[in-house]
Amino acid sequence: MEIATQTPFHVLAVDDSSLERKLIEKLLKTSSYQVTTVDSGSKALEFLGLKEDQKSNASTFPLYQKETKVNLIITDYCMPGMSGYDLLKKIKESSALRDIPVVILSSENVPSRVTRCLEEGAEAFFLKPLKFSDLARLEPHLSKSKDVPEMHNLFKSKMGLMSKRNKRKRGEQDENLHETVGVTGPRLKLTPSD
Repeated sequence: MEIATQTPFHVLAVDDSSLERKLIEKLLKTSSYQVTTVDSGSKALEFLGLKEDQKSNASTFPLYQKETKVNLIITDYCMPGMSGYDLLKKIKESSALRDIPVVILSSENVPSRVTRCLEEGAEAFFLKPLKFSDLARLEPHLSKSKDVPEMHNLFKSKMGLMSKRNKRKRGEQDENLHETVGVTGPRLKLTPSD
């Protein structure tokens, strides 16, 4: 029997405060996320393979490295140098990176700031400090960046194991058992034989 292995979601956390970076990293690692932290927007762009001084012309951006795939970027709004908003704009201008969900963190609840970030393409705007209860709110944004085939394989494997376990419990051999699983994104119809 082959079981699909799930690679951990990779989160890039950007904050100029070392305390905030450590808090975010600890919370995410507790939930089995892979976390990379950087202390500035320019270092985030460097990690992602973009240069801060490049124009927004997509052809000048290097291709995003698959081996360092980031599933979510969490960035502080107020940072010296490049703000979280400026980082968000550069990411959304890049054809290679624009599909990576970005969540903005701020210690200030300024409605115009929230609106501006959401209009520019941020998935969500959270108030600092990030709390354990906020992790559940990150889940839908993380799965937006995962490849549909990878998710399909994961659900296929889980549903197959559940179906076999249920059949053994009931002593049935129902080969027409179908399960429908809701996913953020497309709905997949899975059968135990898939």
